[in-house]
Amino acid sequence: MVASLRELRERNRSVSATQKITRAMELVAASRIAKAQQAAEASLPYTQELNHAVQAVVGHTDLRHPLLTETDQPRRSAVLILTSDRGLAGAYSSNVLRLAERLCQTLTDEGREYLPYVCGRKGITYYEFRRRPLAGSWDGFSDKPTYTQSDQVASALLDAFRKPYEDGGVDEIQVVYTRFVSMLSQETRVRRILPLEVIEDDGPHHADSMYEFEPSAEAVLDALLPLYVRNRVHFYLMQAAASELASKEKAMKSATDNAQQLIEDLTRLTNQARQAKITQEITEIVGGAAALSGAKTKME
Repeated sequence: MVASLRELRERNRSVSATQKITRAMELVAASRIAKAQQAAEASLPYTQELNHAVQAVVGHTDLRHPLLTETDQPRRSAVLILTSDRGLAGAYSSNVLRLAERLCQTLTDEGREYLPYVCGRKGITYYEFRRRPLAGSWDGFSDKPTYTQSDQVASALLDAFRKPYEDGGVDEIQVVYTRFVSMLSQETRVRRILPLEVIEDDGPHHADSMYEFEPSAEAVLDALLPLYVRNRVHFYLMQAAASELASKEKAMKSATDNAQQLIEDLTRLTNQARQAKITQEITEIVGGAAALSGAKTKME
């Protein structure tokens, strides 16, 4: 017998306790996904109107704004990597870090430098363990980002972009994040946010008309473009938060199912061990009775 009856019962109780924990974590993650989706939907009207405003200014002026000007040969790139603060989310952070490593290798092969900016303790630990310097790091809000926290990240990236190359500035900013598609599907992506690429959306567009900008188109762009970049960073953080919770819910459901399968296997082994013990005891009793009967016959 591989394990005693007592050991099997203890293992069964331990797995049952673990199953209760994973089940509770699964339910918590599932409930928080709905809140994350609601937060993303609530910010959508602002995102659409801001997108329309930027399109209107860019489409009706010939200004060459620093945030819109693309360098012919970028020499240094900032890479913002969005990971999780906690584990138990399957391969969520590993997929992001793997894609980030491929992006950084591609930049290196093209002769560019890169500066990593990381959100989430998993990514920070990954770089610290390998003793790689970080240009910026933030943690503590991967599963519930606020606009204030997003603004801190975006401000650091904007400062690096506005700074000259000789002073440690960057020519472009890339973001590695996970897009929430559905509860069963999350896609790890790379997106460039600077120099700015205005992204067309599927919302209703304003009719084309003549625009007058006050005090000037340049002043309007100076105000709108940083807001646009901050909004993009916040959007990516919310997408990453929803994806993290979905990955955690999926991982905990898998753990709960595996625990249930293990409980059934341990229950079967426990029953077999108990049956074997009972059979052994009966055999010993019968053997003892037969021995006593034979001894009594010899004495007679």
